[in-house]
Amino acid sequence: MQVRTRHTPTFGVARLVLAPGEMVLVDPLTLVATSFGLSVEVKGSGAKAVALCTAGAEGGWVDAAPVLPGDLHLVELDGAHGWCLARLGWIASSSTVAMNPEAPVLKALFGGLEGFLNYAHGQGSVVLACFGALDLVTLEAGEAVTIGSDHVMAFADTVQCRLRPSVPDAGQSIQSGEGLVFDFAGPGAVLTQTRGPRRLTTWLRANGVSWSS
Repeated sequence: MQVRTRHTPTFGVARLVLAPGEMVLVDPLTLVATSFGLSVEVKGSGAKAVALCTAGAEGGWVDAAPVLPGDLHLVELDGAHGWCLARLGWIASSSTVAMNPEAPVLKALFGGLEGFLNYAHGQGSVVLACFGALDLVTLEAGEAVTIGSDHVMAFADTVQCRLRPSVPDAGQSIQSGEGLVFDFAGPGAVLTQTRGPRRLTTWLRANGVSWSS
């Protein structure tokens, strides 16, 4: 799969160019267009729905765009290390990339429950979308930083991490990440976004704005 982006960094669209018979996994909510004759099969429902897009004998392409405005980022997995991804930031991935929500690193964070992250491993490309602009935080060995969970897009599994309440005794949720922050320690990379989707929802509600208005 080749990934070509346009309209970045504000309103990114990713064109996923496929070889003959190649398949890519895409978030159905982000599908914009496909080449004629490309096969699309949606499996699952709700937040767990995945579109399996398969090119024909002559290859094909899929255009995918995030729901919220922002930049796109491509993570290339080499088979040696995996990445933890924010579920809301995943747009598409090669069929050779596997997702494992029960990976040890996630079990350690969420206590065996299903949280707001997924774990990608294998070899291939993963397309991520951020709300706002993308920032790359590169941590050296022993270097540490604290980042709000709503601003974390992804991080390499070489990074040490801890999840804790942002304010003691305040409301929190491992399903959405609300009220939680990450403590990260290097070495490794953390991808962040400058805007937080949950903060947008909170702001709209506080100002009496609904999505249907």
